[in-house]
Amino acid sequence: MNAVRTAIHTGLQSRSSAGLPASARVAVVHDWLNVVGGAERVLEQILQVFPGADVYTLTDTLPEADRGFLGSSRVTVSMIGRTPWLRSHHRLALPLMPTAIESFDLTGYDLVLSSSFAVAKGAIVRPDALHVCYCHSPMRYIWDLEHAYRRDAGLDRGLRGVATSLLMSYLRTWDVASAHRAHVLIANSRFTAARIRRYWNRDAIVLPPPVDISRFTPQAEKDDAYLTVSRLVPYKRHDLMVQAFAAMPDRRLRIVGDGPMRESLQRNAPPNVEFLGALPDTEVAALMARARAFVFAAHEDFGIVPVEAQASGTPVIAYGAGGVLDTVRPWPDPDASGVFFEAQTPESLAEAVRRFEDIASGFDARVLRTHAERYGNAQFRATLIDVVDQAWEQARRAAAPVA
Repeated sequence: MNAVRTAIHTGLQSRSSAGLPASARVAVVHDWLNVVGGAERVLEQILQVFPGADVYTLTDTLPEADRGFLGSSRVTVSMIGRTPWLRSHHRLALPLMPTAIESFDLTGYDLVLSSSFAVAKGAIVRPDALHVCYCHSPMRYIWDLEHAYRRDAGLDRGLRGVATSLLMSYLRTWDVASAHRAHVLIANSRFTAARIRRYWNRDAIVLPPPVDISRFTPQAEKDDAYLTVSRLVPYKRHDLMVQAFAAMPDRRLRIVGDGPMRESLQRNAPPNVEFLGALPDTEVAALMARARAFVFAAHEDFGIVPVEAQASGTPVIAYGAGGVLDTVRPWPDPDASGVFFEAQTPESLAEAVRRFEDIASGFDARVLRTHAERYGNAQFRATLIDVVDQAWEQARRAAAPVA
């Protein structure tokens, strides 16, 4: 194990670094590759530990410019990814996804790691192979958020509603059954682990996703603007932020990101809310370091961006639910890194902003940075190797003949 950690810190990881024999074959199953987001950052670090591992995914539409993190790994796509009209609209293939993920032939691999936010955990491995699943979240649109998703998509009534109900019921049955295929489940937060226990009746090891904190540098001098960074989609609750800052015209909010909600949000936004669109990473890092505080109104399973804010020495004002309960230490903790608001309402957020301003001088950028370092890439890789190493040893002992 000491040799493993030495390899981690010197960047000389090899396939045998997790206790596997040098001849062991490794595959990684990932739901789909269309953008580089949090799940893809996890995949990147898995491939740092197991360079050259084969990658299996439902569909792959990543632009060439974004593919560097895949390294030398060969990518194999499913029948969905090989069908042109489904490749670009993969969510329409939801009923086919369980069958597609099960169609991958993984019999040649000794270790299979699945990076699952939908169906990847359902991959079928040979009886003597080890399957470790990193679960970003059980599918929220078939469990706790089913009715909200269906309502937003207009699939909650009529014949389409009946058909959708039948599909959701089938997917829930498959989801529970397939959740027992992995030997080890890893959850990205305590919140996700609790959902795994509730829906799948399984325990999970908690390993927060990796955050590239090296991109962020704390800055002592702050400007007077608040900041939020994310895709402009409904569940991120930018509408709540816009309404809250409309009621506080003497305070400024900058919104970085793009998405389907941008037009309607801008149409209803007051002059003190500025939309900057999608920006390069370097510009985002500079804005993050200068921001008065980072605002986060979503109910996320983890939430990487609040950790990035803390790595920048910037306090977080967050809705106090989900993954931020792990990553943000709320005032009045001696090492506080943020303030929580209790309800997803403009009034609750506005009250938290005012409360933050009363105590803003009590936040220490160095303390925030130190806290964020717990979620760095190196820590993720080291813990993942420990988990795989222990699971491999247990599997080998279980398979050994009784003397």
